[in-house]
Amino acid sequence: MFPSKFEYRRVASVDEAVSILSQEEDAKILAGGHSLIPLMKLRLASPELLVDITKIENMSYIREDDGEIAIGALTRHHALETSELLAREVPVLPAVAATVGDPAVRHCGTLGGTASHGDGASDLPAALLALDATFVAKGPKGERRIAAKDFFTGFLETALAPFEVLTEIRVPKGYRSYSFQKFNRRAQDWAIVGVVAVRNGTTNIGYVNMGVTPLRATAVEQQLASGASDDDAAAAAAAGLTPPSDINGSSEYRAHLAGVLVRRALSELG
Repeated sequence: MFPSKFEYRRVASVDEAVSILSQEEDAKILAGGHSLIPLMKLRLASPELLVDITKIENMSYIREDDGEIAIGALTRHHALETSELLAREVPVLPAVAATVGDPAVRHCGTLGGTASHGDGASDLPAALLALDATFVAKGPKGERRIAAKDFFTGFLETALAPFEVLTEIRVPKGYRSYSFQKFNRRAQDWAIVGVVAVRNGTTNIGYVNMGVTPLRATAVEQQLASGASDDDAAAAAAAGLTPPSDINGSSEYRAHLAGVLVRRALSELG
């Protein structure tokens, strides 16, 4: 299928993008395009204007800053996968990025685009949630920071306002112990269920495809914090959640699978 008719503008700065978004009622940011363009082809999204930010300079980087790792929103998945700094300080991100799609996707897709899409079935947003990342957005009134726990608000919805541009993602250093468990039918498929676990004194766990948004395994984390064994904590993997049902698995199947993958992740964390 082909998308509906739309206008296209390429911008050279974040300020220019914000200005256009503030003036246009039905505009969308175009970064890597691997999430938005398929939706447009299926007519599930029909923006009247695409604002292309891919040529904005200085929005693709991975660097240490004030005790955190700062990642530009236009940083490609391949750059995450091959970053020596991330491999040393936040190794879960290269591990997760390496499983996203195929090499062509990883060379085009951006971390900011993936995060802004807010898909509960996507791997990297779950990792950012587990890492307690901070999202930096710029709008007409300046810059604001959004905690990961507040960022993903609904099905393909985030806390970003229509006139804001995500410019940077910041993750804390120190989460060197991790486990990424991804269960899918074939390589490059979306995860039927995924578990991203990181540990730095406490254990944080993010879920892939256990809800309409990326989710934290809150019940498991609480069990571990109270001194429960790994087996008892894993038994609470689906507590309070209603996993989706689709052709790849029922809600009950996903609930069971989450428990299995959480147990594997905790075992790997040691």
